[in-house]
Amino acid sequence: MGPDPLDLHHQGAERVIGSYLIETRDGPALYDCGPSSCAERLHSALRQQGLELQDVQHLLLSHIHLDHAGAAGVLVREHPDLQVHVSEVGAPHLVDPSRLEASARRLYGDAFDALWGELAPVPQEAIRVVGTDVLGLECFPSPGHASHHVCYLAGDGTLYAGDAAGVRLQPDRTVLPPTPPPDFDLEAWNNTISEIEKRRPSRLALVHFGVADDPVPHLAELRQRLADWAGRVQAGATEEEFAESARADLAAERADVETYERAMPFWQSYAGLKRYWGRADG
Repeated sequence: MGPDPLDLHHQGAERVIGSYLIETRDGPALYDCGPSSCAERLHSALRQQGLELQDVQHLLLSHIHLDHAGAAGVLVREHPDLQVHVSEVGAPHLVDPSRLEASARRLYGDAFDALWGELAPVPQEAIRVVGTDVLGLECFPSPGHASHHVCYLAGDGTLYAGDAAGVRLQPDRTVLPPTPPPDFDLEAWNNTISEIEKRRPSRLALVHFGVADDPVPHLAELRQRLADWAGRVQAGATEEEFAESARADLAAERADVETYERAMPFWQSYAGLKRYWGRADG
């Protein structure tokens, strides 16, 4: 049996963003924390596990996108002893999130505050740049969704996959690849899938959402869906055509279209694919 996600009920919806408690050699750690708009729900979920935030000494981040790491600074302000583990590339953007926030505000406009809440800086002294071993978990680079993404593999075979293994809203079976700008990279993501497959994880702990106990077919579907989506955009699909085709795929597979689109808006995936092909063509 793998871990159960802490459902952060983003925007009041279930199965959109999750976090995980991991038992490490230095006590319980939190894997990804969601945005600060979900901080109260995170506290509540921890209490349901018999913990307060102060009982958790480590926050392990997959990457710095706001749905995964936006609350980090707020949590450290409340719990100054919390150690935040992040990639070397991601660390400076936690210490000074001004560029990250400016970019996100351009993208989300007036919806930013309701979606993500406060983006507070993480003090430099709280930052721990990840190596190959983090508290007894194997840590390895997993670019593709984001260039600074990392995964963590626990001794029980659970891969804490962030977005590197895609989006699959349990109990739905459909696997989709979130491909947002600015640094989605198709070749890098295919290489990451190979790196995950090489490690033969027993299960995939997904932030969006839940634990997949069938990693082999899951990763095969992710690889195929990446190829399909990239091909659609390369062939000239418009944003509207791309989004409609994604919705049609989900409907045909009897998946929850609305919740998938909450977890990974299709306009963002289109924008990332469009940017990728623009770079590739250039």
